[in-house]
Amino acid sequence: MKALIEEIERLKNSRVKDAVNKRVEEFKEMGKKDSKEIFKELCFCILTANFRALASIKIQKEIGNGFLNLSEEELTNKLHALGHRFPNTRARYIVEAREMASSLKKIINSFENECKLREWLVKNIKGIGYKEASHFLRNIGFTDLAIIDFHILDLLARYELIKRPKTMTKKKYLEIEGLLRKIANRLNITLTELDLYLWYMETGKVLK
Repeated sequence: MKALIEEIERLKNSRVKDAVNKRVEEFKEMGKKDSKEIFKELCFCILTANFRALASIKIQKEIGNGFLNLSEEELTNKLHALGHRFPNTRARYIVEAREMASSLKKIINSFENECKLREWLVKNIKGIGYKEASHFLRNIGFTDLAIIDFHILDLLARYELIKRPKTMTKKKYLEIEGLLRKIANRLNITLTELDLYLWYMETGKVLK
């Protein structure tokens, strides 16, 4: 753990820190937007499951309000044309979730605990697992949940902090999240900031 902490401390004293801080502020601003804008961010996170984040960002920009009003067939065709790996299922998940588009912010604000909110999202929105729910909540300003994708798993395995799991169960997800929380506490940063630094280490980018 010491080697990883030292590397992140180095990044905290570099230009990367400014990029991380800027992104964190963007997340906070997204959380202040209306329910429909927040729903479009949820749609982005539905798209990222087993698909590239950078490609999903481009698709989100291209579709925009189409997440709110395109028919399932239209959305499927759009996702297919834009190169999404799973256009049919993702379009269906988005259209099914659309019934809460106007009330999503109210639902979110009804929870005092972000872990319980994540559980609710996983149970009530198709296409949303722990990673996607954590990603969504991070992107709207929550700070104490980990986004554990293959980039993070590879990095932690490389630093010999975990053995890369063959499957990601809820138990394993929470276990690795606990490890990441310990690292964040040692660095005196949030899990959101830690995730952005780790992503930079793996990809050279500070993405949402």
